Amino acid sequence: MSAPVPFAERKQPGILCLFDVDGTLTPARQQVSDAMLDTLKALREHVVIGFVGGSDLSKIREQLQLPGHADIVTQFDYGFAENGLTAYRMGEQLASQSFIGWLGEDKYKAFVKFVLNYISQLDIPVMRGTFIEFRRGMVNVSPIGRNASVQERHDFEKFDKEHNIRSAFVEALKKQFPDYGLTYSIGGQISFDVFPAGWDKTYALRHVDEKGRALPDGFREIHFFGDKTFPGGNDHEIFSHAGVTGHTVTSPEDTMRQLHELFLH
Repeated sequence: MSAPVPFAERKQPGILCLFDVDGTLTPARQQVSDAMLDTLKALREHVVIGFVGGSDLSKIREQLQLPGHADIVTQFDYGFAENGLTAYRMGEQLASQSFIGWLGEDKYKAFVKFVLNYISQLDIPVMRGTFIEFRRGMVNVSPIGRNASVQERHDFEKFDKEHNIRSAFVEALKKQFPDYGLTYSIGGQISFDVFPAGWDKTYALRHVDEKGRALPDGFREIHFFGDKTFPGGNDHEIFSHAGVTGHTVTSPEDTMRQLHELFLH
């Protein structure tokens, strides 16, 4: 594989495009298409590109890594897993942070006990395994369980839209732990993320931009593409950030359409 063109020599230099994963580059928790990878490869000749996912890197690899392709941290100029708590630039890992080190074990245990007790009292159609997933930079909470099948995820998403299971859960946590300094972000189909305030997807910007002052890579424009850009969605903070031009997409196909209109025409 040939080395990527240096940032300053791209056809549209000074522009960074960042992408949510679920619902933006791929269908929720499913694999990326060859068409999307081809689009991103063409886009990389024009601008600098990066992914920003809430999941850990292994899960993002499951979605973005297709057989016969290079590792995703080299297919993208930037790779931000867990909202940027795990970060890569040109295949090289950058400094990382830890949720548990920030919160502390005692507070974390109290939080987990409350979550499990709350879930045990829910009345929802099905429950599967892995209701809490601990990650380096956050905790992911799923009322139905992350082991749910694709169809069960679809069914729960519809049920949740009608009964507001996740939003009520978040409000209960805010009431129970008002002094923990946590942020709650609903994303995907079946879960929500919990992380320290400021550790949403805008955390990734710390690696590329510091309060509007360009870091060495010198981006004059930062674009973000995501599907959960509404208030409370896990793309909202970076989508609405003052230093970012946000784009709402409805599907991977819509992402490709917008990229062609904006950069590949």
